[in-house]
Amino acid sequence: MGKANKVKGELRDAVEMVDLIQTLKDIADNKFYTLTSKKDTFRRFGESFVEFFRLISLTAADHPLIGNDNPNVGILAVTVEGSFLGAFNNKILRRAIEEQENHAQSKFIAVGSKGYDRLVSLTPDMKAFTDMESVGIYETAVAIKDYLIDEIMNKHLGKVIVVYAWPKSFESQVVRVLKLLPCDDLVTKQSKFGLDLENVILESNPREIIGYLADLWVTTRLYEILFNSLIASAAAQSSFLEDSVDKMKKEREKTKVKYRKAKKGDIDKSLRETFSARMMATK
Repeated sequence: MGKANKVKGELRDAVEMVDLIQTLKDIADNKFYTLTSKKDTFRRFGESFVEFFRLISLTAADHPLIGNDNPNVGILAVTVEGSFLGAFNNKILRRAIEEQENHAQSKFIAVGSKGYDRLVSLTPDMKAFTDMESVGIYETAVAIKDYLIDEIMNKHLGKVIVVYAWPKSFESQVVRVLKLLPCDDLVTKQSKFGLDLENVILESNPREIIGYLADLWVTTRLYEILFNSLIASAAAQSSFLEDSVDKMKKEREKTKVKYRKAKKGDIDKSLRETFSARMMATK
């Protein structure tokens, strides 16, 4: 059964490949649901933070982090490392490049080696944060925050926008563009709320309060953005692997049919050879 044995090896490989891809998909699924379950922790913090920015809206102090006229724009492109994420990252990078076309004075800042490899030709001296997987999400968020605030305070940048993937659902990931700095939109929104506070005593310098709150807010927003990016990437991986599993299962079924036909062919061939040998012997 030479041909059948050969096809049997192909069938064994197909079965093992389906099992392997299914395992990878299960890992991506678990990562998605684990990260999603932790996401709600941001909501309570954000609700508490609103009150602080409502107080800022009562002050007349100005600060580069809540308003400036510097035309230089930093475009923070967030990509994620990992297998099967080529199409996922490409969507983010294409949107980041489109965003650059809307800003004459802009430069890229990359999160992830995929973003650096694609964008470094457009911003040769680009700042990149490529080790999030090894140093951690929070540590990366703090490092990015320190760099961005330093760039704005030193008037190298006036505005920062972030391009990243947001997990709309398990089946759908949306590329979002978010204005991170300055925080003027946030302050404006809070000033529109009805305030019962008529007299507010500020025991610290308002400018220092603004700087501290903006620093903390940017760190939190960056952490949330990076967290959402990882959730979206896990969903994208799972979706890609699900399609791959379906394709491999179809190939496995085709190989099974091929194996059955090969096995039957080998049996028929063996019977014909046996019959021919007996006919020759009787002669």
